[in-house]
Amino acid sequence: MLIATALGGAAFHFLRDSVFPGNSDGSGSAGLRVRYRTDAPASALTAKPWLEVLNVSKKTVALSDVTLRYYFTADGASEHAANCVQSSLGCMNITQRTGASARPAPLADHYLQIGFTRGAGSLAPGGSTEGIGLQLFRLDHKALNQSNDRSFDAKATHYAPSKRVTAYLGGTLAWGEEPSGTAPGAGQDPPTPPPAVAAPPAGVMFDRFRYSGPGDPALASNGWVVRTGAGGPGIHDTWAAEGISFPSEATAQGGQALQLRLTTDGTKEGTRQAELQSATPEFLTGTYAARVYFSDAPTSGPDGDHINETFFALSPRDGSPKYSELDHEYMPNGGWGAPGPRLDTTSWRSSKQGDRITHAGKQSLRGWHTVMITALNERVSYSVDGHEVFSHDGAYFPAQRMGIHFSAWLIDLPFTGPRTWDMRVNWVYYQAGQAVPPAAVDQAVEGFYANGTSYVNTLAGHRPGA
Repeated sequence: MLIATALGGAAFHFLRDSVFPGNSDGSGSAGLRVRYRTDAPASALTAKPWLEVLNVSKKTVALSDVTLRYYFTADGASEHAANCVQSSLGCMNITQRTGASARPAPLADHYLQIGFTRGAGSLAPGGSTEGIGLQLFRLDHKALNQSNDRSFDAKATHYAPSKRVTAYLGGTLAWGEEPSGTAPGAGQDPPTPPPAVAAPPAGVMFDRFRYSGPGDPALASNGWVVRTGAGGPGIHDTWAAEGISFPSEATAQGGQALQLRLTTDGTKEGTRQAELQSATPEFLTGTYAARVYFSDAPTSGPDGDHINETFFALSPRDGSPKYSELDHEYMPNGGWGAPGPRLDTTSWRSSKQGDRITHAGKQSLRGWHTVMITALNERVSYSVDGHEVFSHDGAYFPAQRMGIHFSAWLIDLPFTGPRTWDMRVNWVYYQAGQAVPPAAVDQAVEGFYANGTSYVNTLAGHRPGA
């Protein structure tokens, strides 16, 4: 923790005025301070700026009025993305946007802009946000050259004031020096103050899959596990992390998606299935939704595989009599002796074979679709693009908390030769205890994208933003 936050009264004011000389009444350049460190080398796949904001004024500052800018050089045509790894404020209260500078300058033709929702609260005089761990990466996942990034400092391995990261209060430059050389109070041209972002609503989980790869620490912080363990379904014991990636995708909202790649050569040894799943079962009644790209043909190699592209909720297989499972399973080439394309929507009462209620839809779903499951008041409804495809009530209503899963797996291996299949997921959304209409789901998701919010989890019992 920053020393200044542990000091009080005169001791703090002495430290503030000696280390950060200037006005101390909350006006001009003395209202905010930004400290920076990094543990990433100049050449790295991911930039890792850690930022800390201090209120060195005599007035309480609402963090929703604060905006930070970290400046970098794009080094090519690739777009960039960012995420939050750690914050005591909760990463879901940290917004991130990347963009091209309106006035490009040497070492600074782009910026990462960081904002705060109202859920981040306020900084009292002498207060600190503590460290905010961020990541910045190219969407083509090529290495960054940070040596020509204005805000990067390879020597800053411990927190120190950095005027090459700017801070704005209500749209007015309050700390740092813009790339043009403008300092606070000198007629700068700051960004338009963004509208205040509301705190994330209660009982919601949302993720736009803004990650650098399967090993991204933010992926684990946000409650996801890349499956590599044993077992089924499909070709047992063939789950591999290499099938999970987060590529640039022009047809995806926001330009990036989760990709689940299945590869096989027709043998078990040459098969790699892919699954991303929740680390803990947090979900029960309410609305589940995801925007998914289903493939009708392999990305490479001959067609014909009995592949299963799935979005489902599943409780732990712990022998509990309250086992629950809700499935969207798309099989472009069919499976288990039935022709394709087909979408099976299935609710399970137990993990025993056949203890389920199911419906088979016979239509191609190639491309992007919003698939939803609503479970409320003893009724389960499955829909695609707002059209209900199956519903039921009674004994197959979920009775135990579940995790959310996405997977691509093979029912069998009747063919030989190398093949690659790609399934993609743009975003996932869950609202506990409510039936949310498709239009309202779209509106909520649009709001998260517009605000620069990448991840939210406000479910009861969830610990946000480690």
